[in-house]
Amino acid sequence: MASNQKPVIVRRLSGDWLSGYANPRRLVSDGGLELLDQSGKVMNLPLGEIKVVSFVRDFGQLGDAAPEKLARKTFAGRPRVAGLMVRITFKDSDTLEGLADNNRTLLDNEGLLLTPPDLRSNVQRLYVPRLAIAEMEVLSVIHPPSAGFRRMDD
Repeated sequence: MASNQKPVIVRRLSGDWLSGYANPRRLVSDGGLELLDQSGKVMNLPLGEIKVVSFVRDFGQLGDAAPEKLARKTFAGRPRVAGLMVRITFKDSDTLEGLADNNRTLLDNEGLLLTPPDLRSNVQRLYVPRLAIAEMEVLSVIHPPSAGFRRMDD
């Protein structure tokens, strides 16, 4: 496996899932996700079939119903990292919160790259194709801390 390939669990809108490896820098090509499955076969999955791509630390127990092991789908509190806190409602009515970068990638790409609500879980990053999203709501804009910020009562 090349060093630029990361382990992923691809959850389809139909509910089934696939595991394999994907290049996060070239995730989408020709309207599909290029996935190298664990047997070494390269597959091109149409984005219209994909609900979410979970970049995982390891594959864990692949016999599980939810091998991506996303511990929480919502934030317990306000994130401390700069970005847009968003809530996505999928076409199947499932919801998920995540932290998106506050830049042009939110508008220009075929999907969203999100930081999940629980970084201690097996999932490190999430990619959600735009075609899987029924609704997206920006919950909060988290600004980076200012370097020269000082409280007035100090």
